[in-house]
Amino acid sequence: MSESLYLEDVFVGQRFVTASHLLTVDEIKAFASAYDPQPFHTDEEAAKDSFFKGLAASGWHTAAISMRLQVDNGPKIAGGMIGAGGELSWPLAARPGDEIRVESEVIEVKPSRSRPERGFVTLRSETKNQKDEVVQLFIVKLLIWRRPEYGF
Repeated sequence: MSESLYLEDVFVGQRFVTASHLLTVDEIKAFASAYDPQPFHTDEEAAKDSFFKGLAASGWHTAAISMRLQVDNGPKIAGGMIGAGGELSWPLAARPGDEIRVESEVIEVKPSRSRPERGFVTLRSETKNQKDEVVQLFIVKLLIWRRPEYGF
């Protein structure tokens, strides 16, 4: 879908699926070295004796990739994906060799009571690997604009 989505275009049950991204050892280590330098993200040997029993991508790395996938080929929301809150969890670690994608479903559409030019959309976004295992769950509330022709 290439046309920008406004509040009037979004409905409960609407689904979006992104392309996928292949996680590599080098990418996992580089991200972790810069932003989450814990041994189970940066050192394959140390990771073997960790909770993860092997190298695991930082949850923040998974979140960053998921965001990129959504922006590149997820829902094209007019004005961009503006977060207004959410709940984030990582049921499983993403691993080297995982090919991850984001599958989202609209679970709520709500016009703003105080700001008629906008509303909120709640998405349930699951980042899944090639085995359809959920490596990240993000329930996010997004600010979304109404169409300009509605006088706003």
